[in-house]
Amino acid sequence: MKTKAGKVLWTFFILTVGSFIYSVGIAMFLDPYNLAPGGVTGLSIIISSWTCIKTGTIIYLINVPIMIFGLIKFGWKFMVSTVYVATVSSLMMNGITGYIIPRTGLLTSDLLISGVTGGALLGFGLALILQRGATTGGTDVIVKAIRQKVPQLKTGKLFMISDTAVVLLSMVAFKNVELGLYAIASIIVTNTVLDMFLYKNDGANLLYIVTDKAENVANRVLKEVDIGVTYLNGEGAYTGERKKVVMIVAKPNVYAKIRAIVREEDEKAFLIVSGASNVFGYGYKDHYMEEL
Repeated sequence: MKTKAGKVLWTFFILTVGSFIYSVGIAMFLDPYNLAPGGVTGLSIIISSWTCIKTGTIIYLINVPIMIFGLIKFGWKFMVSTVYVATVSSLMMNGITGYIIPRTGLLTSDLLISGVTGGALLGFGLALILQRGATTGGTDVIVKAIRQKVPQLKTGKLFMISDTAVVLLSMVAFKNVELGLYAIASIIVTNTVLDMFLYKNDGANLLYIVTDKAENVANRVLKEVDIGVTYLNGEGAYTGERKKVVMIVAKPNVYAKIRAIVREEDEKAFLIVSGASNVFGYGYKDHYMEEL
C-alpha cells in the first residue's frame, strides 16, 4: 500500500469496516429496543419509532443539510470521507434492518446486554472511522463549526449537552425512564471504548517536523485537523541553511491524520515523535488541575 492510490483504497476499506461495525451496533442492538444514544442517531431512532421510515434513512436525511453545510464551511477535502461514511452506514443499517434481522432475528432480548453491546460496537466502529480522519457526520460537524465560532467551549461539553437532550427526549417520547437509563449506559460504554482506542493516556504526542514545505504542512493541519501549530526557527549545523521547524502537540486520535499530511506534502520530511505525559494549557489540562 505504498502508492497513493493504494493508501486511498486502504483508507476507504477501513472506513467501510468501521461503518459496518457502527451500523450493526445501531441496527441490531439499539434501534430495535428504542435505545437512543444521543446525537443524530438517537434522534433518528425516536423519529423512526413515530413513523414507518427506517432509522438509516432518517439519519441520512438529517445528515444531508449538515453535510452540505460542512462542504461549504470546511471544504470537500474534509467532508468527502464523512459523506462516504454517512452514506454507506445508512445503507448498511437499512440492509440489516430489512434483510438480516428478518432472517436471523434479534440476538438478545436483554436491554442491558443490547445497550452495552451496541455501545461497544459503536465505540469500536467510530474509533476506526475517526482514526482515518473521517466522522459519521451529524453533531460532529455541528460541534466543529460551533468551536470555530466559540473556541472556549470544549468539545466534550458540547457533545454531552446534545446527548443529554436526546436521551431526555427519548424518555418523554417513549414514556419510559428505564429506556433512557439504558441509553445512558450505552453512551458510557461507547465513550469508554473510544477512549480505549483513541486516548490511551492523558498525554499527547509532541511532533517536530523538519521540512522544506513547512507552510503547506502547517496550513493543512490548521484547516483539516483544527489544532494549533507553532513555528520554530532552525538552522542546519552542517549546511548552515535556515528553515522553519513545525512543532505540534496533538492528541493520539489525530496523530495518524497529521502523519498522513506530512507524507503527502513531503516524503523526505524529518518527523520526530515523542510522548508528552502531561500537557497543560488550552485544550488540555488546566494549570491548577493537579492541585485540586
